[in-house]
Amino acid sequence: MARVLTPRAEDFPRWYQDVIAKAELADNGPVRGTMVIRPAGYAIWERMQSDMDGRIKAAGAQNAYFPLFIPESYLRREAEHVEGFSPELAVVTHGGGKQLAEPIVVRPTSETVIGEFMAKWVSSYRDLPLLLNQWANVVRWELRPRLFLRTSEFLWQEGHTAHATEEDARAYARGILHDVYEDFMRQMLAIPVVVGRKTVRERFAGATSTYTLEGMMGDAKALQMGTSHELGQNFAKAFDIVFSSAEGRQEHAWTTSWGTSTRMLGGLIMAHGDDNGLRVPPRLAPIQAHVMIVKDGEGVAAEAAKIRDALRDAGIRVGFDDRVDTPFGRRAVDAELKGYPVRIEVGPRDLAAGNVVVVRRIAGTKTPTPVTGVVSAVTAALAEDQQALYDEALARRESHTVDVSNVDAAIEVAATGWARVPWSAIGAEGEAKANAQGVTVRCLTRADGSVPGSEDEPDLIAYLARAY
Repeated sequence: MARVLTPRAEDFPRWYQDVIAKAELADNGPVRGTMVIRPAGYAIWERMQSDMDGRIKAAGAQNAYFPLFIPESYLRREAEHVEGFSPELAVVTHGGGKQLAEPIVVRPTSETVIGEFMAKWVSSYRDLPLLLNQWANVVRWELRPRLFLRTSEFLWQEGHTAHATEEDARAYARGILHDVYEDFMRQMLAIPVVVGRKTVRERFAGATSTYTLEGMMGDAKALQMGTSHELGQNFAKAFDIVFSSAEGRQEHAWTTSWGTSTRMLGGLIMAHGDDNGLRVPPRLAPIQAHVMIVKDGEGVAAEAAKIRDALRDAGIRVGFDDRVDTPFGRRAVDAELKGYPVRIEVGPRDLAAGNVVVVRRIAGTKTPTPVTGVVSAVTAALAEDQQALYDEALARRESHTVDVSNVDAAIEVAATGWARVPWSAIGAEGEAKANAQGVTVRCLTRADGSVPGSEDEPDLIAYLARAY
C-alpha cells in the first residue's frame, strides 16, 4: 500500500489527495476550484443527504428550492452580509449576448433571496414559524481550493426559518445544532465534534450568533463541520418580513439559517482514513459488506451468491465482486482503499472446510468463519466497528487537546493539536494575535462543555487550533 498512498506521517495533505484519487471519490473539474464527484464519493454523499434530510424533516422543516441567480441588489440590502461575502462572489454581467441591466450573483448562500419570499408569504403570526430547507449547490470563489474542503462550487443543505419571537428562533437554531447536526455527526459519521459558539470575529456575516461543530482531523487540525446561525431581525428588516402579532401589532420576524455541506466528506476522509485508504463508518457506508470470490471453484459462485442474498435479507447493504479475471490482490487493495467496513472472501479452499474469511477494515482482522455464521458475524462487526471508529477519534482528540493559560502557549500548542484556554485570557486582542500566526478560535464553550448564550458569560473556555 505504501506504493499506492503517501503515508500520512510523511505528508498528510498529499495523503488526502491520494485517497481521493485512488479511492475514486472525486476529480478536479475543468474550471479551477470545481470538482467532479465520482460515483463512489457521491454514494457516500447520498447516504449523508438521506439521513440528514430525515432528521431535518423530523425537526419540522419542509424542503423547497430557490433560484441559483440572485439580483445583486438583494445582497446590498443587508450591508454586513454583502461585505462578508464580497471577496467570494461570482457575478454574471452578461446574458444572451447582452450586458445585463443589473448584475446577477451566483448563489453563495440564500438568506437574501429566501428573505424576499418570506416577506411575501408571511403576514400573520399564524404563518409562523416558517421552516424551510433546500438541497442545492452554491458558488464561492475560493483562492486556495481543495477537494471537498474548499471548492468554488459545492453541494449542501441550507435551512432558513422565520419566527415570531427571538426565543423561538434561538431554540430552533440550537435544536438544529444539537438534535440534527451533532447527533448525525456523532452517530453516523462517528466524529466526536466539539459544539460551541463562534466569536464575534468568526461570526457569519449578518448573524447575531453563530454556533459551530468542530471536528479534529487525523493531523490534529480542526475542521468546521457545520454551523447554525441566529440572524436576529437583520434580514427581516432588510427584506421587510413583517407579521401581525396576536395583539394586532406589526412586528419584524426573527430568522435563522443553518447548513452542512460536502465538506463533511472531506472530514470523513481526514478523521478516519489510514495509510491503507478510506475507512467508512458502517452506519454510513453505501456498501457495508463486500462479498468477493477469491477464485473459481466448484460451487464457489453459487455459495457467494447465497451469502450475498442472506446478508441483504438481514438488511445489510452488500457489494458483490465476482471478477475472477482480475487478480484478487488488486481487488482486495481496491476494497481497502474504498473503505468497505467488512469483506467476505469466498474461495474453494476455505469452502471445502465450510468457511469463508471475514475481513474487518476497521479492526484490521481476518477471521475464518463458518458459512452458517456469516450474517451474525458481519452484524456484530458492523456494530462494534462503528463504535471503535468513534472511540478512536475521541481518544485522538483528547490526547491532542492541551489546557493552557495564555495566548502564547495556545499558539505553540496549535502546532500539534488543540489548545483549551480561558476566554478571559484571550479576548479580542489575543484572538487577533493568534490569527496573525494562522491560529483561530474555533469556538467558545462553558466549562461543562455546553454552548454559551453569549461570549460575555464568565468563565468561558476557548478552543484554539489551526484549521482547514
